Amino acid sequence: MNESIGFIGLGAMGQRMARHLLDHGFGLELHDPNPQALAPLLARGARSHGSPRQVADAAEIVQVCVPTPEIVEQVVLGENGVIHGESVRVLVDHSTTGPSMARRLEQALKERGIAALDAPLAGGVAGAEAGTLSVMVGGPADAYARCQPAFAVFGRKVVHLGDAAGLGQTLKLVNNMIVGATLVATSEALLFGAKAGLDPRQMLDILNVGTARSYTSENMLAGTVLKREFDFGFRLDLMRKDIRLFLAEAEANGAPALTCAVVKQFFDLAINSGEPTRDMTRVVEVLEGLAGVKIA
Repeated sequence: MNESIGFIGLGAMGQRMARHLLDHGFGLELHDPNPQALAPLLARGARSHGSPRQVADAAEIVQVCVPTPEIVEQVVLGENGVIHGESVRVLVDHSTTGPSMARRLEQALKERGIAALDAPLAGGVAGAEAGTLSVMVGGPADAYARCQPAFAVFGRKVVHLGDAAGLGQTLKLVNNMIVGATLVATSEALLFGAKAGLDPRQMLDILNVGTARSYTSENMLAGTVLKREFDFGFRLDLMRKDIRLFLAEAEANGAPALTCAVVKQFFDLAINSGEPTRDMTRVVEVLEGLAGVKIA
């Protein structure tokens, strides 16, 4: 068996990543407030702990995969956080928190002799299920080398971007900004075509073998929106959160973010028109309402 890994956060992504770790012989020390998320992993020999600190008492590597920067801060730096653990030597944050939070974690953990890696993910729930995620890692090379075997069990593309804290987070924001913007722009174009009399399915069939194809046109629009299923697997409020992080970080480093500012407004409208935890592809319905036609 490989060494035991601490894993905190067993949501849609974390549950599947933890399962891959068990499949490849890693022991697991777990924390999650949801007993139903824990149960299938405990049945396979993983161990549950009452707090992040207890996980960090039991494992030298602790991986965190939770929804928001606020939860990451509490899990890592809180009163019962990972930072207070007796055994932990490497903290890996797979959440999307932005580079500023990554640098804050790195500084606080360094004072306790704990290395920090920011290692956000791309590929969605389908990639987590298949073990084909992209893992974008920033932080010390020696910590990365130690964790790379664990990353490889759920990641098809695992890249160390450099020793500086926040590099992984920066690339994740780049990734999600492109996804959000291409979803909005492609939907807008398809609705123009639909209003002019073109069939959306035929448009996507042609676009997806030509120069306009993209991940969003192939996997979100043709794969879920066209079928009216809206089940890509990433929450609307989380995508809006990532776009807001991009805007804040771009403003901080002086990069233009004009397109991002417009895209955010469509996700704001989608959030305000229904349940925030709906699938991110529901943003298409905002554009459909404005156009008076559907991608269907």
